[in-house]
Amino acid sequence: MTHPRISTLGELKASGYQPTPVKVEMRNNLIRKLKAGERLFPGIRGYDDTVLPQLVNALLGKQDIIFLGERGQAKSRIVRSMTSLLDEWTPTIADTEIPEDPYRPITLQARNLVKQHGDATPIAWLHRDERYGEKLATPDITIADLIGEVDPIKVAEGRYLADELTLHFGLVPRLNRGIFAINELPDLSERIQVGLLNLLEERDIQIRGHKIRLPLDVFIVATANPEDYTNRGRIITPLKDRYGAQIRTHYPEQVDEEIEIMMQEAEVLDLGDYPITVPVFMKEIIAEISQLARKSPDINQRSGVSVRASISNYEALVANSMRRALSLKETEVVPRVSDLPFVAPSFQGKVEFEAMEDGQEDKITDRIFRSAVKAVFDRYYDINDLGSIANAFAEGLAVETGENMTAQSYADIVNRIPSFGAVLQSETTGVKACIVEFVLEGLHLHKLLNKYTVSGKSTYTA
Repeated sequence: MTHPRISTLGELKASGYQPTPVKVEMRNNLIRKLKAGERLFPGIRGYDDTVLPQLVNALLGKQDIIFLGERGQAKSRIVRSMTSLLDEWTPTIADTEIPEDPYRPITLQARNLVKQHGDATPIAWLHRDERYGEKLATPDITIADLIGEVDPIKVAEGRYLADELTLHFGLVPRLNRGIFAINELPDLSERIQVGLLNLLEERDIQIRGHKIRLPLDVFIVATANPEDYTNRGRIITPLKDRYGAQIRTHYPEQVDEEIEIMMQEAEVLDLGDYPITVPVFMKEIIAEISQLARKSPDINQRSGVSVRASISNYEALVANSMRRALSLKETEVVPRVSDLPFVAPSFQGKVEFEAMEDGQEDKITDRIFRSAVKAVFDRYYDINDLGSIANAFAEGLAVETGENMTAQSYADIVNRIPSFGAVLQSETTGVKACIVEFVLEGLHLHKLLNKYTVSGKSTYTA
C-alpha cells in the first residue's frame, strides 16, 4: 500500500486497514507477483530452475528458511531481496521501542499508550526496507544482543527489576513485523542456539526470568556453509529441526550465467573518451577460469571459488587494458590474452590452494588460465580451419606480441599472414589485435606453434 496520510489509530480503523502476519503478507504479495508474471528477485541469476522454485515453495508454505551454500553464492542477496515481498508501508504504534501492530500491541509500553490515548494513539509508518535486519553470527554474541536484557539505567531511574519497562529489547524484537536474518548460523554458540528455539517454534521470548510473553511476528532466515552445518555437528538438532525449508545454493552452472553475474556486478571505470570494448570470448575466458577452478584438485573446494573471483578478475583485466591505453596514448580500450598474467593477483587472492610449496600457486594459476583459453578457443574455432595460419610460420616466420604493444603494431602481423583476413573480418584496430593474440595462443595451446615469453613479450614460431 502507498504511504497514506493516517496519523492516529482511529483514522487507521476508519480506513478499513486489516493487518496480516508477516509470512501471510509475503505470501499474498508473492502470489500477486506470480499472477502478474513479474520477476520475483531481480539481480539473482542462474537460479531460475533450481533455487528459486524451492524458495517460492517455502514462502507459499510460510516456512522459516535456511540457505546452505559456499561463499559467493548470493545467499545474503537473496535474503535481502525478500523485502520486496513486504508491503511498501506498514503502520505501527508511534513512540514504542519495538514495531507494534496497532490492533494487537504486545508490550506493556504499547498497551499503556493505546489504553491512555484510545483512537488518538499516534501511528507511525515503516517502509519495507526498515523491516529487515541481519546479524553475522560470531562466538561472542549474547542473548542480550538478540533477545534483550534488563537495562541498568532504567533501574537506576527508580524502576523495580520486576517491572517490564526495565527491559531493553534486542535485535529480534526490534524487527517485530519484519524479517530477521542470521548469517553463518553454525558460528553461534550452543547456548545462544538454545535461546532461539522458542523464537522459532512458539514465537515468544523470555528475558531474565521476567514473566512476559511477547508473541513476536518475525520471519526468521539463516545462512550457513554446508560443511559447517552438516559435517561438523555445530548445529544443535532441535534448532535444525525447527527450520521449515533447507535450500541449497550453488555456483553458476553455465559460463553464460557466470558472465551475466560478472557483467551485472563488475565496477568498470568509464573514462568517456576511452571506449571500452571487451570481446565476448575474453569474457568467456574469465568466466571459464572460475568454472575450471571449481573443478581443480589443486584448489580447496571446501572453501569454494566465489563468483566474486570472476568479478574481480574481469575488473583486473579491463584495468590493465586501460592502463595500456593510457600509457600508449591509445583511445580504444580492448583487453587481450596477454593481459591475463595481470589477472593472476586477483585470482590468487580469491582462492585457497591445496599446494603450499613456493612457486606452486603460480604454476597452478598458469595451468588453469591456459586451460580456460584453450576451452574457449575450441568453442570458436576448428583447428583444421586455421592450418593456413600455422603453415605461414613454417618458413621461419616469428611474431611478437605483448601487453605493452600498440594495437596498430598488430596490423603488421596481419599483413605478414594474409590468412588472418578471413578470421578478422571488419573489426576495430583494438579488437583485431585481441583476435590475433587469441588465435596465436590457441594454435600454441594445440601445439601447432612454439611460444617463448621474456619480460612480458611473447614470440610465436613454428
